[in-house]
Amino acid sequence: MSIRISAVAAEYGRGLRRSLDQVIGQIDEAKRTGVDLLVLPEACLGGYLADLSDADSTLVHDDPGPPELSVAGPELAELAAAAGELVVCLGFCEIADGRRFNSAVCFSGEGVHGVYRKVHQPLAEDSYYSAGSGFAAFDTPVGRLGMLICYDKAFPEAARALALDGAQVIVCMSAWPTSRTGAAANLADDRWTKRFNLFDAARALENQVVLASANQAGRFGTLRFVANAKVVGPGGDVLASTGVDAGAATVDVDVPSELAQARRFMCHLADRRPDTYYPPHSMLSVS
Repeated sequence: MSIRISAVAAEYGRGLRRSLDQVIGQIDEAKRTGVDLLVLPEACLGGYLADLSDADSTLVHDDPGPPELSVAGPELAELAAAAGELVVCLGFCEIADGRRFNSAVCFSGEGVHGVYRKVHQPLAEDSYYSAGSGFAAFDTPVGRLGMLICYDKAFPEAARALALDGAQVIVCMSAWPTSRTGAAANLADDRWTKRFNLFDAARALENQVVLASANQAGRFGTLRFVANAKVVGPGGDVLASTGVDAGAATVDVDVPSELAQARRFMCHLADRRPDTYYPPHSMLSVS
């Protein structure tokens, strides 16, 4: 049975109420077009950090930083009520036990299905957020999912951990910018755009899963984002993409069938040899 997956590339500002209204509009549009799983970018509720090169970037740019929200707060409850049967994944700044986390949440009208706190933190992000501590898949009305945030996709172990935990679909929410040095005038030519797309295809292919990748678009603070929201099949083939533009990459995927076909003869997960990986083993010397 197919599900309709939509991964979004869009620009989000700092204002929380405006972001909530924008997300509700995206939820309404997804429901109108029959989407079952909607994936929105990292930090879409009130925006991302204004700069990644300075530990005190919020002070340098006179920026209050992303709004701090609780998973149990009224904002996510409002979005869940709007979602109804639609399953939504999005990123936000979570406050818990006095610490801030760059988090992702998956919810529907039934409530919260899963929460993930970003583990891998690039550049100066760790001066603002605390790091998460692990990866776990979870069950939803559209199947078993796992979540990653942005830089996590650069680490094969992160997606592999989710696949080994039974994730059939991995959703990755990003605020992925252009290169910090020598950025290309044309977004499609930027080397960080190429890396973003390469990581998406590789993580889907090596785990033989469906990957839905959302990303911010436009500009925020000193950052320019590469967009390129997409849905990738378990063979690493891009099924739908926004390219460098804002928009939604939407496609119908029979996830169990696609995974079964991809894993029919060569199953990367089943063919693993974990006993040979860690700790490192000596190479056989040949004289």
